[in-house]
Amino acid sequence: MSKQHNFNYATTAASDVANDWLLPDGVHDVLFADADKQQLLRHHLIDQLCKRGYQLVTPPLIEFTESLLGNASEDLKRQTFKIIDQLSGRLMGLRADTTPQILRIDANYGGEGIARYCYAGHTIHTLPTGLFGLRTPLQLGAEIFGTDDLTADFEMLDVLYELLTGLNLTAKLHLDIGHVAIFRRLSEMASLSSETIEQLMLLYANKALPELEYVCKDIPMGNDFYQLANSGNDLQKFAQALSDQAKNDQQILQVIDELTQLQTYLQNKGVKDVSIDVSELSGYHYHSGLIFNVFMNSGSQPIVRGGRFDGGSKGRSRPAIGFSMDVTRLLPSFEMAVTPLVLVDFADLTSADAKAKVALDTKVAELRAEGYRVVVPLNADDKPSGVTHQLKFDGEWVCCQ
Repeated sequence: MSKQHNFNYATTAASDVANDWLLPDGVHDVLFADADKQQLLRHHLIDQLCKRGYQLVTPPLIEFTESLLGNASEDLKRQTFKIIDQLSGRLMGLRADTTPQILRIDANYGGEGIARYCYAGHTIHTLPTGLFGLRTPLQLGAEIFGTDDLTADFEMLDVLYELLTGLNLTAKLHLDIGHVAIFRRLSEMASLSSETIEQLMLLYANKALPELEYVCKDIPMGNDFYQLANSGNDLQKFAQALSDQAKNDQQILQVIDELTQLQTYLQNKGVKDVSIDVSELSGYHYHSGLIFNVFMNSGSQPIVRGGRFDGGSKGRSRPAIGFSMDVTRLLPSFEMAVTPLVLVDFADLTSADAKAKVALDTKVAELRAEGYRVVVPLNADDKPSGVTHQLKFDGEWVCCQ
């Protein structure tokens, strides 16, 4: 019995040693070329946002849950790791989304006028989002606080379009636009219960049209709710398909008019791969109006999520609109020019006199200033992979392929 126990212990110990390098599901290293891409994307995108007047902020990775999750949805609360602060004994959370932190920053520093913010940093999720989803994505985003004017919606989509089209992406991108206000208004007019609202939202999300048609037969204004799933890009045709009560409602008419203006604006900007779906209700309990998502290569999970929300805090109303982007998911489709890697010839290095070594230092500094990567070998075995050029000495230091 003792031998069997010792054998199991030894086997377990060996297994632990063999697996001590494994990372949790949804967590992985970003290495080498991908790390270079990620850093370049982060710098380039933030630089573009700052040039448009967005102020860069870097909130902390952890906060007390009172501020981090004060206005959070149940989904966000479930995605947030909670830990105990060893100094105060209070509960803290590791951010699963940066936007709640921007609300806190705007409440303390934003003033009463329009404010623009941008950010980039990792978030931590308790569970992956979608199949093969990451739990530590690099989230980059932008927010406009202090106005509910349609021009802010235009600017936000304009910024997003310019950011993505300015990248060297091989992927095909698709913009999907929704709006929660029509469904919300119809639900008020039909006096739907919260259970029916949740049932309809699930059917919309799953695009379950036969089931939706069946359910809509038994609810007030059922045809209007069914037409939401058939809106397509022809907003005027959608408006005509509504009941008289719905098509004459000023709130619904205003939303259709705003979406029509937005559609025209995007067409004039040359944005072609766009669809409008007023039954797209992702983030329904959080968003207050326009919703937009960007998909890559017909993927099931968007790489960009955005829309209008109530950015108010500390009891004040503060309309806002913004988006967040998963930069890590851009890496497979982002092509980056290969930076030449120069290796100093070790034989020439060891035989160089003092004057030649001073000249070498000057040449290496010049090459690095021009954007080259230059390695001065430590010994004859120091031969990094990916070398594209040699720096050799022939009376002077010459870089050659």
